Amino acid sequence: MRLLPIAALQLPPVIGAPEATFARFEQRVTTIKQSFPDVQMIVAPELHLSAVGGIFDKEEGYAERVAVELPGPLTDRLGDLARATGLWLVPGSVYERTGEGIANTAVAISPEGELIAAYRKCFPWQPYEASVPGRRLVTFDVPGVGRVGLAICHDGAFPEVFRQLAWAGAEVVLQPTLTTTSDRDAETILARANAIANQLYVVNVNAPGPMALGRSLIVDPEGLVRVSAGAGEEVLTDMLDLDAVTRVRDHGSFGLNRLLDQLDRIGPELELPMYGGYVPRPGSFAEERS
Repeated sequence: MRLLPIAALQLPPVIGAPEATFARFEQRVTTIKQSFPDVQMIVAPELHLSAVGGIFDKEEGYAERVAVELPGPLTDRLGDLARATGLWLVPGSVYERTGEGIANTAVAISPEGELIAAYRKCFPWQPYEASVPGRRLVTFDVPGVGRVGLAICHDGAFPEVFRQLAWAGAEVVLQPTLTTTSDRDAETILARANAIANQLYVVNVNAPGPMALGRSLIVDPEGLVRVSAGAGEEVLTDMLDLDAVTRVRDHGSFGLNRLLDQLDRIGPELELPMYGGYVPRPGSFAEERS
């Protein structure tokens, strides 16, 4: 079985204090490793280690002041923590200093302490979020388990993001989130819809109240909510069975709908002018035929 035991931390930062937030995150990761020894991966909310309290509560210039370079001292410290615990760490996202401005970037650190992936949020929540958009979607492999995609918060409103990640082979999408507004209901619906349409797991982890609205959730490849949180601080644990993704994609959601297989067969004949045409999924029958 291809199992990915995961812990999603619906955890608040120490607002405005990245150093204190990192210390708290380090303590929680260590405690979870001791309490739940089967856990292999930990995920935290959007902008957690940048210690952002809420999108409307930031002082002017805050992102510039706390932005970091990647790789750099922060990923070095995360690498030390990953090695010490033997865990995969996806500690939400951070403000990253780039040549084009400040990006909102999620990172993945391997148990060996290596920076395996860095993903810049492609769809900042405009006009409220001023970070520069990323231009590339990102996946990474957990050896012997499967492929994981990264998305951040408002990315979930754009179906192209999750479809591209599925096209690239993702079986799980980790989606750190920081939502303080009344569209949280819509986000949870989209998390389920993205899981259904792309036949993959979605791990959507938000920050808790009172700074955000919580309600993190883990959705399976048929859109069923496996675990969900309330509004307060909480840890969601689950055992993701990636063989279930294979089952659903090969035999259909609920034994009925083989969505990606049908797209592979019909897509090459479909006019998709907004995408400049159809591109077959790697390894699919449609790719072999082309």
